[in-house]
Amino acid sequence: VQLQASGGGLVQTGGSLRLSCAVSGLTHFDYAIAWFRQAPGKEREGVSCITHDGATYYGDSVQGRFSISSDDAKNTVYLQMNSLKPEDTAVYYCAAEEEDRPPAVACREWNLGVWGQGTQVTVSS
Repeated sequence: VQLQASGGGLVQTGGSLRLSCAVSGLTHFDYAIAWFRQAPGKEREGVSCITHDGATYYGDSVQGRFSISSDDAKNTVYLQMNSLKPEDTAVYYCAAEEEDRPPAVACREWNLGVWGQGTQVTVSS
């Protein structure tokens, strides 16, 4: 599985960005795709996750502001980020799980095994 994240950038507080994760190489029908983020000096944080059947999960800090979706025809998972805050500044990564655990478990536990490179999101105050 290969994952390619894009769409990061610099935005002002209150603004919006949409991140894209292009996914290739999935071989199982059941899978989960998630977004994580990591800010300097902080632990990695689960942001949002979506399973093959459309179930979605969100971290407490982004609930109500971020929205995850998938376009199966484009093999892409999106993260729409609205009402951005300076504390959302981080490198955002997408990750996939299709073999080692059921998709819902992977999402609930924020435990996915395959990672792509990150994209930087900076929110200015």
